[in-house]
Amino acid sequence: SSGKKNRRLLLHSDSPRMSSTAGAGEHSSSSRPGKEREEGADDSNRKVDDEGDLSLELYGAEAGWVEARTSCPHLPAMPAASADELARVPAPDSQCSRCHHPSENWLCLICKDVLCSRFINKHMLYHYQETGHCIALSFSDLSVWCFACDSYLDAQSILELRPVYEVAHLLKFGERPPFRSLEVLDLSSGQNGGSSSSS
Repeated sequence: SSGKKNRRLLLHSDSPRMSSTAGAGEHSSSSRPGKEREEGADDSNRKVDDEGDLSLELYGAEAGWVEARTSCPHLPAMPAASADELARVPAPDSQCSRCHHPSENWLCLICKDVLCSRFINKHMLYHYQETGHCIALSFSDLSVWCFACDSYLDAQSILELRPVYEVAHLLKFGERPPFRSLEVLDLSSGQNGGSSSSS
C-alpha cells in the first residue's frame, strides 16, 4: 500500500450536467463535475469506508443527475411512427452523413439524418440551427435530446418516442428494451391519474 488514501466518487466523471449552452447530451465547459467537485465538496458528503478509503457521496443535481422531460411541445414535428418511417432508422454504427466520423453520432428524429455530436464536428447542432429539426437520438447511449427545449426527453415515458427508441435499441443490442411500466396519466392535466373519490 502506498499510504495514500484512494478517492472514489459515486459519480461518473462523464455524467452530463447541462447548462443553457450545452446540448445534444453534451457538457458545458463548467459542467464537468469530476475533479473540481471533489476539491470543492464540503465534508458533509464525505464518508470513510471499512478499508479507510474516502468516498464522496453526491445526490441529485450535485451528482450530475439530469432530469429528463416527460413531455415536449416539439414532438408534433416528428413524423408518425409508421412501419415505413421506422424502417428508415439506420444502424447505430452509421457514420456522420457530412464528415463520415464513425462515432458520437446522433439520429435526427425528424428527417432520419445521422450527424456527429458537438464533441466531434458539431454537425447535429448545425443541422438543428439550419433546419429547426430539434429532436435527436444519441446512438452512443440512446438518449433523446430536444435542442429547442435544451433538455433530455424521457423515451421511456413519452409514448411518441417509444417506437423509434425500441427500433434503435433492437438495432444496437439485438433485443427489445426493458421498458418501465407507465402509470396512467390524466392527459388533460398532465398529472398522475390516480382515482380520487369525491362524495
